[in-house]
Amino acid sequence: MNAHTFRQQFITDTQGNAVAVILPIEEYQRIAPLLQRKGNSEQEKLALLKQAAQDPLFFADLQESMNDFKQVDSEWWESET
Repeated sequence: MNAHTFRQQFITDTQGNAVAVILPIEEYQRIAPLLQRKGNSEQEKLALLKQAAQDPLFFADLQESMNDFKQVDSEWWESET
C-alpha cells in the first residue's frame, strides 16, 4: 500500500460513533508533540492563578459556587458548639 492510497481510517463502535483513527506515520509525526503535551506547565499554572486572583469574574463565580453549597456544607460540617 502506498501513501497515496491510504490517507486515514476511522474506527467506529457498534453505534457508528468514531472512536479512533489510523493515520499514516507522516501525519502522526506532525501531531505527536501535541499528543504528548500534558497540559500547562507549572509556570503556566502559576501565571493562571495570579491572573485569576485579579479577575472579578473568577471571584463572582467562586462566590456563586460557595453559595450554592452553603446549605450542604452546613449539614456536613460539625458545628462548633
